[in-house]
Amino acid sequence: MKKIKFILLAMLAMMTTATFVACSDDDDDNNVSNMQRYQNEVDQVVKAQKKNSKAILLVAFGSTWQQAYDAFDQTRAEYERAFSGYDVYLSFSSAICINRARAAENTTARSFYEPKYWLEAFGRVQYEEIIVQSMQVIPGEEFSRVVNAMKDFGNNSNGDLDDKYMANVTLKLGMPLMYTEADAATLADALDENFSKYAQQGAMTFMGHGNPDEYDTYKANVRYTQLETALQKINKNYFVGTVDMADNFKVQVRERMEQAGLTKGYVYCAPLMSIAGDHAHNDMAGDDDAWNNGFELNDDGEVEDTSWKMYFQHMGYSIDQNTFKDNGTDALVKGLLEYQNVRNIYKQHTRQAEVVDFYHSMYPEE
Repeated sequence: MKKIKFILLAMLAMMTTATFVACSDDDDDNNVSNMQRYQNEVDQVVKAQKKNSKAILLVAFGSTWQQAYDAFDQTRAEYERAFSGYDVYLSFSSAICINRARAAENTTARSFYEPKYWLEAFGRVQYEEIIVQSMQVIPGEEFSRVVNAMKDFGNNSNGDLDDKYMANVTLKLGMPLMYTEADAATLADALDENFSKYAQQGAMTFMGHGNPDEYDTYKANVRYTQLETALQKINKNYFVGTVDMADNFKVQVRERMEQAGLTKGYVYCAPLMSIAGDHAHNDMAGDDDAWNNGFELNDDGEVEDTSWKMYFQHMGYSIDQNTFKDNGTDALVKGLLEYQNVRNIYKQHTRQAEVVDFYHSMYPEE
């Protein structure tokens, strides 16, 4: 009797274990991690679109604005025409932008992915050459994310790519728009082609992003100062400010304008960013206004909760409302990628992309 009881208990245990195993398998199928799901999705895209042995990955910070999506799509299409031997893909480095784009924050839902997923997928299909083109304006904090993604890929951080392939793949990096001081001078010429008529009528100001001092990676903020210097060699009415660089907010831009004798007249503003998104539409051209018979400066010397448009208007300058729109002949709320001559500079940086060798820096004996 005890033997029969023991056998029955053993059988019950086996049935229970089988039940648990089956439930666990179902859970695994239904609860794949987001990281694995994203990787699977990117893998499918790359496998379906791979036509060449070489790839270009355009890496932007990201956005949730349709105007920005249109600029990215136009840029990618232009890259496909200019680099016929390459498959071209687009990536966002900002998780916030990726999540909000998926949630259709400002337009229809779209799926974007971080560079790490694309690079991993490229390694799985074994592209022989990979160019990662930074779509940043300066080599700052966001550019460092691009570099770090390439380092992780080059060092095979997931440990699942073929070592022989990793030892032989050609990995290149295309630099941001203003990687060097010479790049700032090149961009100044391009901007003057696009904005000279405004600089002839009043102060033509550009709003870049910039890095806070504690995040001024590669000391890249200096490029904005160098750009203003290069622009003012062309026309003294050009000025360059930022939303995050200390001592170069809109307040300091106005101070420099006054020092140059521009105390009244028209002020024109354009974003110095690859696309026109939240900063362009809100911080620059928006209607946020903290005016209360005067402005109060914060500890950094900036006026908070007030757009560039409203600030300059309260400071006594004239504003052409038509220029603070994103469509029309005189509209200036456009990202840099919406200008052909600026896209040409990015493409030239891609042609001059530098080889990086993170694999051999980790395995010098190879």
